[in-house]
Amino acid sequence: MSLLKVNNLSKSFGGLKAVSNLNINIEKGELIGLIGPNGAGKTTIFNLLTGVYEPSEGEILFEEKNVAGLKPYQVTHRGMARTFQNIRLFGDLSVIDNVKIAFHQHTRYSSLSAIFRLPSYYTGEAEMQVKAIELLKIFGLEKYAHEMAKNLPYGEQRRLEIARALATHPKLLLLDEPAAGMNPQETHALTELIRFIREKFDLTVLLIEHDMSLVMGVCERIYVLDYGMIIAQGTPQEIKSNPKVIEAYLGEEVG
Repeated sequence: MSLLKVNNLSKSFGGLKAVSNLNINIEKGELIGLIGPNGAGKTTIFNLLTGVYEPSEGEILFEEKNVAGLKPYQVTHRGMARTFQNIRLFGDLSVIDNVKIAFHQHTRYSSLSAIFRLPSYYTGEAEMQVKAIELLKIFGLEKYAHEMAKNLPYGEQRRLEIARALATHPKLLLLDEPAAGMNPQETHALTELIRFIREKFDLTVLLIEHDMSLVMGVCERIYVLDYGMIIAQGTPQEIKSNPKVIEAYLGEEVG
């Protein structure tokens, strides 16, 4: 069974067709790349998958149920989480509160318990605190737990954003240019982190990335987008030697 199956997905903005007849199939446990030139429609696809945009046409089947047109919070509840090309943390909240906010959709206490501070509220908050610290430890961020998120170094903010996404307990994690702004050492560490969290959290991962060393090093299959359409798909070896891909995006074979 496919975890995610996209059928004939299209999105138009006025007269501009940003995504055209997109078909993608992702099996549980896969680590898939989505690449292409700037403006090819990659982030638009993420926005369609996660409910930020409503498709003009087509369907998005997640665990065989159509999620096209659902609100972002509903998509998250179904098990799809994302990060953003431009980091979107709650900068004036602490690191641990950024993670706890994501855990809240799984709380077992009611709104009434929270308003009247019933015992179930305190029990639930204590459980979230423990889980949040455990997650921060995995990312090496526990020492920053009570720092404001905006004060973290850039690379650590990227890690926090991934940690926050994982706190929603996703089945599919969408990473939008996670290596943007990172130096080669940070990118290498990120590559290892993506492999690690895929295994530890039993995740399926779809990532957009311009850093070809990361894409070719970590992805098992790659889709290539140009002008809103898929022009190639295959293994990293097939993609880096594909003439259409070289012409549209890579410019030369990637070693």
